Amino acid sequence: MRSLFLASVAGVTLAAALTGLSGPAAAAQAGADDALAAKLKLHSHAVLVIDQQSGEVLYGKNTQAIVPIASITKLMTAMVVLDSNLDPEESISIAKDDIDWLRGSHSRLKVGAALSRDELLRLALMASENRAASALARSHPGGVEAFVRSMNLKAQMLGMNGSRFADATGLSSTNVSTAEDLATLARAAHRYPKIRQYSTAIAFEVSLGGKHSVAFRNTNRLVSSGAWDIGLSKTGFINEAGRCLVMQATLAGRAVIIVLLDSWGKYSRIGDANRIRKWLELASGQGPSVNRAAAARVRGPLSRTDSQAGPKS
Repeated sequence: MRSLFLASVAGVTLAAALTGLSGPAAAAQAGADDALAAKLKLHSHAVLVIDQQSGEVLYGKNTQAIVPIASITKLMTAMVVLDSNLDPEESISIAKDDIDWLRGSHSRLKVGAALSRDELLRLALMASENRAASALARSHPGGVEAFVRSMNLKAQMLGMNGSRFADATGLSSTNVSTAEDLATLARAAHRYPKIRQYSTAIAFEVSLGGKHSVAFRNTNRLVSSGAWDIGLSKTGFINEAGRCLVMQATLAGRAVIIVLLDSWGKYSRIGDANRIRKWLELASGQGPSVNRAAAARVRGPLSRTDSQAGPKS
């Protein structure tokens, strides 16, 4: 996978990829696409957009830079949990060990609250709940240390050679990766139905004892946008990582993986994602599209089981 996708190359590759042209026709189309590529001004430090099926790079910037990834980590956490084949209905209580003593991040999961492993997984992916991710690792056979070893082993198996994991939450700045590795991670995570389902749910309500219930929402507001067809989503933020976003989405009729790392503004990762969507639509000759299925889901009621389609990190 190439580490940098220059604007002069972007037009040729994007034209061929999106229009199916070749030879002189592709070169002619590339002239117009060069202008589009030059106008694609993104605020994320590292960016990668690839075709999900072929792995072809459509756009890239600083794709091999090794940087902290914050809660993007939770995609790996989810794969390790699901690979373990542990009872999804097993009740796990939030413990003092799950409190974020490093950064003091807020959580509405109080110590003593009991949730199923499946509910914790859903909250870790959708709402980026740090205590949920911590409890998943703590309850793993062998505890947190064994869980983190499994995360790093999984990364090695996937060929993520620029990645290292130190915890299951992403709160540690020593959880690092590259845009290229995270594209690999996203492609692998997308093969898990529960990761697709839970990471794109708009909201989820859990009972925390008695009549008390708490509603959680997705940390990526784009999942509730009718302009997007998102099949996997994960946000991340700590100061060292900046604001991060990894998504699988269908844009301009093709499935793509988008990786945005270290966006400097609060809304820059969302802005960059929207700029990429419009860029791909223009390059393909399509106008802005409306995902009617997602729009319908937005209008639907919230549900404990599946409010889909639909930010903390």
